[in-house]
Amino acid sequence: MKERICQQQERKTVMMGCWMLNESVSVVLALSWLGVNLYLFIDTFRWYGEEESFFYTRVILGSTLAWARASAVCLNFNCMLILLPISRNLISFIRGASICCRGPWRRHLDKNLKFHKLVAYGIAINATIHIAAHLCNLERYHLSQSAEADGLLAALSKLGNTPNESYINPIRTSHTNTTTELLSTIAGITGLLISLALILIMTSSTEFIRQISYELFWYTHHMFIIFFISLSIHGAGRIVRGQTPESLLLHNVTFCRDHYAEWQAAAQCPVPQFSGKEPSAWKWVAGPVVLYACERVIRFWRFQQEVVITKVVSHPSGVLELHMKKRNFKMAPGQYVLLQCPSISSLEWHPFTLTSAPQEDFFSVHIRTAGDWTRALRKAFEAEGQAIKEPRSLPRLAVDGPFGAALTDVFHYPVSVCIAAGIGVTPFAALLKSIWYKSCESQTQLNLSKVYFYWICREPSAFEWFADLLLSLETRMSEQGKTHLLSYHIFLTSWDENQAIHIALHWDENTDVITGLKQKTFYGRPNWNNEFRQIAYNHPSSSIGVFCCGPKALSKTLQRMCRVYSSADPRGVHFYYNKESF
Repeated sequence: MKERICQQQERKTVMMGCWMLNESVSVVLALSWLGVNLYLFIDTFRWYGEEESFFYTRVILGSTLAWARASAVCLNFNCMLILLPISRNLISFIRGASICCRGPWRRHLDKNLKFHKLVAYGIAINATIHIAAHLCNLERYHLSQSAEADGLLAALSKLGNTPNESYINPIRTSHTNTTTELLSTIAGITGLLISLALILIMTSSTEFIRQISYELFWYTHHMFIIFFISLSIHGAGRIVRGQTPESLLLHNVTFCRDHYAEWQAAAQCPVPQFSGKEPSAWKWVAGPVVLYACERVIRFWRFQQEVVITKVVSHPSGVLELHMKKRNFKMAPGQYVLLQCPSISSLEWHPFTLTSAPQEDFFSVHIRTAGDWTRALRKAFEAEGQAIKEPRSLPRLAVDGPFGAALTDVFHYPVSVCIAAGIGVTPFAALLKSIWYKSCESQTQLNLSKVYFYWICREPSAFEWFADLLLSLETRMSEQGKTHLLSYHIFLTSWDENQAIHIALHWDENTDVITGLKQKTFYGRPNWNNEFRQIAYNHPSSSIGVFCCGPKALSKTLQRMCRVYSSADPRGVHFYYNKESF
């Protein structure tokens, strides 16, 4: 029993070590982001809690002044970061830079959307704190004008009622309606716009909304323009005010705060003067906004470039295949493009993985009909019944990209495991073609020596278009004596009674009854423990890249398998997980 407990603890230690090996860069980045947020919050909180120029402001507002200002600084910091992970051209440029994109750094670039979401949560949390603190501030401003206010608090609230005085309290009378007053200021109006934009952006970004209506997610996300414009001018109203530097030289707060009744008469305690801080949010976000604007300029320039559609094929499984040509278009296997069809929508761009190899004289995509936009695209190309128009009569398409993705790193590993579910197989089409072309080029020395390919699909009809590619590769590799390079496993997870009878009747044939391949189709789901155990046994001292394009449940399972079957010994086998995302 004791030995068993020791083995379990040792296994947990190994898994933790493997997890750190795979996720170390992400962990360091997340902790660095959290650390900077905490530092900015604490440092700003302490400054506003101790700064002499805001002593009189604290008399009215108390600690909520520090809460509001500290959360505002963190909000600015996160707004500075939020656009960087979605700057696709920037990420593609960094990915191509050999200096900073070696080893784990390159792999973690594909987690840009995770970081984007993490920063978005940071914005939501700090915005909530900022709003709550300022609502308290507004109420305290109002209470300090009431008849119950006395002493220093009352004296401060009355400042600004006579000439040559500057006010500290923006609520000028006790009868003022705080809501009306708030909505009559720049800070109030822009704060309301920022809050509404943030709520709409966050709620429409949930997975549930994106699955129901991607178009809603797309359009509401563009409210970021209103968000950033409002944020940049939010502080222009300068509602929260502190004592001016000139006033501090003449008005000693430590002495004069106890002699507020003599401010008008005593020479050593002149009436303090106040002013609002200069707005700073625009300084934080100006750089990233300009960078993102350049992204959009590049997209517009690419939008103007002509795209020639050379072939349109409709597959029975609801997949539309498009072959295109574009001047100076260069790609790598695993990359993706953004497509726009102006006749459907002049604003929407949708990501699709390239399914052609760089060695081919065209580039192609396979699009599954799964939403309003894809249905409209299929209808626009009249692809319901294999109808193919003349190229001149086809709708115009605009192409932005290509952009890098996780799959481009397949060639950096000696052994790669590629796992697809359903239409998630599209990224691997270009990869398998490229592997074949590179293996046939005598001048190309491949670091990649073995590829394990798994495809899990629900419907037999979905195998149709990709099975043709696999059959072609199977034939060519057999002719060239390179069958060792690719090992593929196809799994069918759903079938009816008639299909089961048909499969049973043709089971003894040399080729598979569904795909026509020599490799027979497996029925049911893969046993990932057995698969990873066998791969680890076959390659005991290798670095193995695992690439997945599929649902979250599959992704989590594969991540766990990578941790379980990676060796604690640096000289042993190590699985590195890569998730395809757009």
